Amino acid sequence: MGVIAKQSIRGTFVTYLGVAIGAFTTFVVLTHFLTEEEIGLTRVLVEAATMVSGLAQLGTSASILRFYPYFKDGERHDHGFFFWTLVVPLVGFLIFSLLYLAFQVPIKGYFEQNSKLFNDYYYLVLPLAFCLVYMTIFESNANVLLKIVVPKFVREVLVRVLSLAVYVLYGMRVLSLDGFVIAFCGVYAIAMLVDLVYLFRMKRISLKPDMAFLSKPLRRDYALYTLFLVVAAVAVTITPFLNTFFVSGMLGLKTTGVFAIAVFIASVVEVPFRSLGAIAQPHISQAVKDGDIPEVNSLCKNVSLHQLLVGGLLFFFIWINIDVIYDVLPNGDRYREGKWVVFFFGLYKLVYSTLNVGATVLNYSKKYYFSLIFTFLMTLMGILFNLWLIPRCGMVGSAMATLFANILYYALMLGFNRWVIKTNLFSWKQLVVLALIGVLFGLEWLWTRFLTPFAYQWVADGFWAGVFDAVVKSAVLLALSGVIVYRLKISLSVNDLIDRVLRRGRFQKA
Repeated sequence: MGVIAKQSIRGTFVTYLGVAIGAFTTFVVLTHFLTEEEIGLTRVLVEAATMVSGLAQLGTSASILRFYPYFKDGERHDHGFFFWTLVVPLVGFLIFSLLYLAFQVPIKGYFEQNSKLFNDYYYLVLPLAFCLVYMTIFESNANVLLKIVVPKFVREVLVRVLSLAVYVLYGMRVLSLDGFVIAFCGVYAIAMLVDLVYLFRMKRISLKPDMAFLSKPLRRDYALYTLFLVVAAVAVTITPFLNTFFVSGMLGLKTTGVFAIAVFIASVVEVPFRSLGAIAQPHISQAVKDGDIPEVNSLCKNVSLHQLLVGGLLFFFIWINIDVIYDVLPNGDRYREGKWVVFFFGLYKLVYSTLNVGATVLNYSKKYYFSLIFTFLMTLMGILFNLWLIPRCGMVGSAMATLFANILYYALMLGFNRWVIKTNLFSWKQLVVLALIGVLFGLEWLWTRFLTPFAYQWVADGFWAGVFDAVVKSAVLLALSGVIVYRLKISLSVNDLIDRVLRRGRFQKA
């Protein structure tokens, strides 16, 4: 996959480094220093700000991917394309900030009974949203320039390291709760500025717009696309955060904290897609613009296959070790009720990261406006499923609601793409991957039934016996899955990577 493979591997390394830091922060620091309610507060603040920022962008992050191929010109600084990516979201931020302030009474009323602490920091959502708006815009500009590693380092590593420092300072009582929340928001301001400095250091962007380049057809196309995205953003932005707002509003911030820990564990499944999808989408956008459907299909199948393979294995190893994860977690018994949230939310993340690359093709095509219908359907299904399942199943019902709504959404969207645009991300190799994961679950069941009892005989302490069994079982099944993937040649890229590692090992040994 060339540039895609190289950038995605580097980006994935950075992302996993961030996940490691995030895991340490979540499992060692957060659950030790913060209460469930305080964890829930940080979750709601970030997601409320993310929702406002998503609306305020006026679809600019998507517009960057769609229209950059038209502006692309290294010698002329892309005709000042960067300037427009700054102006449009600024207008959007002003509009939605006023709306956020205007509707504060009903919003605060919704959180008053079960999540009153959020209302104390209601206004900090706006500066946090501003930082998130431009972090996303700067990242999108870097993505189309095929430079994803540094912005990904900022979001995945720098933000987590600075957040960790803030958590520790609060835990040591250096910061008050007010100081903690302000410093927590300040982390994103620093990240936004670092992204901006990086873009300028590339010497590719310009704040001087090339007005002569903006032909009337291009202006009309951009205006119509932006208008479409503004309408679509209402559904697109709200949908990912239905869980948090339904759980916090109906069940309280304490339950939201338990839910947030479970979501963090489950979200590891989509980590590879954050890099692979980010670097692949500009190429897909270019291929759609050129009308090269075979190339679009090739890119989508590659991304989808590799995400299903890696994400599926990650989901498998998380789930077979979920009890040990909660055993190791400080105060794990307080968070263990989120176990089945991990299962259903992990499946949702696997569905999302495997199929989303195929769904985005519609946004880059001339039929992009049809995606609005599917998005509103997904939002409606998400709301209805949450209202139906949360009273019956609690926070687990919210995770189930997200999974069911997304399965229906992708079934409709991908079916439409296959019919209208003639794109297809499915291949027989994906069936092989699913069969492999099924076999691994069968082997894990046999291991647990026949071999796990020996671990508890050899190690007297029950806790360490469980950890020992989990480590040995995971190592054996991981090695076995690697051999199967290699022998079946499911992925030429994976085989090539393994061959290079083996050759390097033999060379060093020699």
